[in-house]
Amino acid sequence: QVQLVESGGGLVQAGGSLRLSCAASGCTFSTYAMGWFRQAPGKEREFVAAITRGGGTTLYAESVKGRFTISRDNAKNTVYLQMNSLKPEDTAVYYCAASLSLLLKSMMSMNAMEYWGKGTLVTVSS
Repeated sequence: QVQLVESGGGLVQAGGSLRLSCAASGCTFSTYAMGWFRQAPGKEREFVAAITRGGGTTLYAESVKGRFTISRDNAKNTVYLQMNSLKPEDTAVYYCAASLSLLLKSMMSMNAMEYWGKGTLVTVSS
């Protein structure tokens, strides 16, 4: 059974930074592309970032490009999301997801994801 467990969320002031982690178990981590999505109160879940199985290619939503960085450590079965210059509009529950898709761009759709974590809350105060 594949499990994804997010951590690192919390309360931060605008302009601050947080690093989210997502630890995977029950799978061969390196065979999955990984992604981060977020869902703000009253809004639909949206794509944030994705990374290929080997970590060589990344993809970002326009709203976070230049501020967020996705990375992974296959030896630790963990994917990260470094979030800098946070804004109040980044407030959301952040979800980690895993996909067998070989096409990174397809991971912008939730339909491409096989497994999901339960999320971690990020709150950015103004």
